[in-house]
Amino acid sequence: MSDRKLRIMLLAPTPYFTECGDHVRIYEEAKALIRCGHNVRIFTYPFGRDMPEVPTIRMTRFRRLKDVSVHPSWRDLYIALVMTGQALKFARTFRPHLIHAYGHEGAWIGGRLKKKLGIPLVFEYQGSLTGRMIDQGFIREDSLLHRLNAWLERRINARAADLIITSSRSVARNLIGRWGVAEARVATLADGVDTTLFRPYRREEVRTKLRLPSSVPLVVYLGTLDWNQGIDSLLSSIVLLKSKGIPIRFMIMGAGEEAYRAKAFELGVEGMITFTGKIDYAKAPIYLSAGDIAVAPKVSLIESNGKLLNYMACGLPTVVYDMPANRDLLGDAGVYAKYGDSTDLAAKLTRLMGNKDERARLGRLGREMAERLLSLDTLGKALSEIYRTRLGI
Repeated sequence: MSDRKLRIMLLAPTPYFTECGDHVRIYEEAKALIRCGHNVRIFTYPFGRDMPEVPTIRMTRFRRLKDVSVHPSWRDLYIALVMTGQALKFARTFRPHLIHAYGHEGAWIGGRLKKKLGIPLVFEYQGSLTGRMIDQGFIREDSLLHRLNAWLERRINARAADLIITSSRSVARNLIGRWGVAEARVATLADGVDTTLFRPYRREEVRTKLRLPSSVPLVVYLGTLDWNQGIDSLLSSIVLLKSKGIPIRFMIMGAGEEAYRAKAFELGVEGMITFTGKIDYAKAPIYLSAGDIAVAPKVSLIESNGKLLNYMACGLPTVVYDMPANRDLLGDAGVYAKYGDSTDLAAKLTRLMGNKDERARLGRLGREMAERLLSLDTLGKALSEIYRTRLGI
């Protein structure tokens, strides 16, 4: 592998950093590249917060821009135009060897910069933009806006970047098969995790610190709370567990808890769930270590499931729905319920909670995989090699 140290501009049109999977991926890749000796700058929105170790440059606020959302908005089009100009100005000062852009908005902006600067562009594919808009109710399937967005997405996929990076083989197959991207323009790079930060803490000590009963079987979830993440399905599973008198409690951590707290009350399962709200990224491994099992019931088929790496690094046996992206990450360290089947999800949680030896075995395997295959050192070397072999720099 070449020892050349690069100046790399990570272009992130999003309110970075918040505790969501896409932002964690950006942060971990930036740290991994820096640890390999590269000079990295994240160029992002004026909202969010800076994170340790990674220099972050923010576009300046402009009139009427008071906040932004991680969800699609018509304002994104105007913000993208403004960001293009500001990003170009920064790039001419920083003089990057390449631009690594996140999401379709980033690829579109990066494409403008690529033409002006004559440098390679890497497009980090974070799932179908059109699919995400449908999932979040921003556009209706088979509508005129759907067709327009699908045309634009296909055009960005085909023309914007020199190379497209996906987080799993299943996502890459979808990009090649459904969207017609040439296989030679696609590379797969699994998520990485900081195994020095995300590590197992002593369960008893954590529970004492968090004032949680030591004897209660506890399932933990960490991430955004919405339909795509399978929270509705998880609540259905909890209803089934309650109906059978199974004494399992849940700690659900992440933003968006207000609506689900109300829904849990309506379903009569509020006594089985602790909603913590958003958890600071640096404190997340402590909270995770309170659990006996982790759950990630994500149902979206167009995205990866990066939280699984945090679970693995913390030595947590994990129950998920059986879909390719989950198997790509967890492999033999996962317990798989039938896709979208809340009854089977409840059954798998019950069975695993009743088998202490199996929980210990899966937890050890997950931690070993995280240290051996998914650490930041491994991620940084792999990404540097992709730049060298696929871009020739």
